[in-house]
Amino acid sequence: MKTKLTELLGIEYPVIQGGMAWVADAKLAAAVSEAGGLGLIGAANAPGEVVENWIREAKSLTKKPFGVNIMLMSPYADDIARICVEQGVKVITTGAGNPGKYMDMWKAAGIKVIPVVPSAALAKRMERAGADAVIAEGTESGGHIGELTTMALIPQVADAVSIPVIAAGGIADARGVAAAIAPGIADARGVAAAIALGACGVQCGTIFVCADESPAHDNFKRMIVEAKDTDTVVTGRASGAPVRCLKNKLTRSLLKLEHEEELDREAYEARTVGSLRKAVVEGDEDNGTFMAGQIAGLVCQIAPAAVIIEKLMKDSEALLKNLLQERGVTIA
Repeated sequence: MKTKLTELLGIEYPVIQGGMAWVADAKLAAAVSEAGGLGLIGAANAPGEVVENWIREAKSLTKKPFGVNIMLMSPYADDIARICVEQGVKVITTGAGNPGKYMDMWKAAGIKVIPVVPSAALAKRMERAGADAVIAEGTESGGHIGELTTMALIPQVADAVSIPVIAAGGIADARGVAAAIAPGIADARGVAAAIALGACGVQCGTIFVCADESPAHDNFKRMIVEAKDTDTVVTGRASGAPVRCLKNKLTRSLLKLEHEEELDREAYEARTVGSLRKAVVEGDEDNGTFMAGQIAGLVCQIAPAAVIIEKLMKDSEALLKNLLQERGVTIA
């Protein structure tokens, strides 16, 4: 399955693993890259020297391209931006800010820059800034989210920019991949939205939390595998920082605080401090923030990253061939 994304990044399959804080470490990133996708190291709020060690570790595990996701609001963003250049990182994805001030440095180093965007307006701004592609992330995603759904967002971003668009949010099986990466097949996008959203690749997060190589606690993986379609909830809307995660005792307490007449921000923040670590590292089912997308209800196994990607791609190719053949189009 070759698309503009595989050509841009020099990878086998049009699949990017999300740069999830505490989950996307060197081992997972290398495993995804070895399997033919693009693995990402999630820098999150880690200091520069920690991220540098992760990059070195990933290099020791794979010779294939991998990337780093930089949260631009991190106090260490400047250091990590420089370290990525020094370490020869091939791809950088960004979130929570504007990467403009780093763009010249990254482009001079030959780095492909792919910001994550929640809207068409921001996608256009990133294209003007020199981005090589954008990841358009729908509200179905786990973690920090915007408001637009993937189905509504992707075609609008695809229409707004000329650079490649990668779809994220609600993608965990062949149907999600097929919905994202087969633009222009049907006569009308509205009629055949399921196969013509307009992206050339996908970014997946929740399914890779459940990879064998993922450092996520066994409790986290089990909660995703056992999740039903209604088992995620969005907290933080009242505080201006919405986060999608699995329902538990913590989310119930946070939502209760949010629905009070006046939000007690101090009490709210106190309950969230360290909660992601409690989920990923400690597996604290009551007090952890278990970031996961609405697609968790479709994730049914824990498996090696290579098995996850192989099944995703084989099923997607078969589904696309069937859909196209029904319309009189064949794929060699």
